[in-house]
Amino acid sequence: MVCPRCISTVTRVLQEQGLQVNEVQLGYAEVSGHPDLTKIDAALQPEGFTLLLDRDRQLVEKIKNTLIDYLQHFETAYQPVTTSVYLAEKLDTDYSYLSKVFSRLEPLTIEKYFILLKIERVKELLSYGQLTLSEIAHQLQYSSVQHLSNQFKKITGQSVSEYKNSLQPTRTPLDAIG
Repeated sequence: MVCPRCISTVTRVLQEQGLQVNEVQLGYAEVSGHPDLTKIDAALQPEGFTLLLDRDRQLVEKIKNTLIDYLQHFETAYQPVTTSVYLAEKLDTDYSYLSKVFSRLEPLTIEKYFILLKIERVKELLSYGQLTLSEIAHQLQYSSVQHLSNQFKKITGQSVSEYKNSLQPTRTPLDAIG
C-alpha cells in the first residue's frame, strides 16, 4: 500500500469480511478477532493487494515504504543522512541484513530501487512544469544536471527533453517499481 486510497480500500475490504479494524497503515493492518487469511487474501486480490505472511516479504515492503518516506525527507533535508543510515535507524535493523533480504527477494538492490524512486519523482516534477531541470536536480540532491540527465536516460531510455516532449509521458506507480 502506498497511498491513502489504498488504506481506505484495505479498511473497507477488511470490514466487509466482518473484521473489526484496529489500524491500517502503509503495508500493515491490525484487526480484532480470528481472521480467515485465505478469505481475506481472496478479497484483497481483486483490489490489487495480497497478504504478505512471510517475514522477509514483510520486511521488503517495510523497506520500500520507508524508502518512499526517505525520498520526501531527502528532498527537504539540507544534508540528508545516507540511505543506509536512514533505513537502519527507521527499521531498527542492521543495514547489511536489510540489503541481503531485499536483494534476495527483489530483482534489484536497495540503491537501484531508490534510484528508480528518484527518477519517478523527476518525472512527476517535470509533468508539473514548475521547476527547471536545474532546480529538480538540486531538490533531489543530484551533484549536477548532467548526472540527473545521464541517470534519467539510463533508466528510461529517453533524454529528459524527449520525455517532456512525448505526447504521453510514461509514469510508473510507486508500488509497481522493482
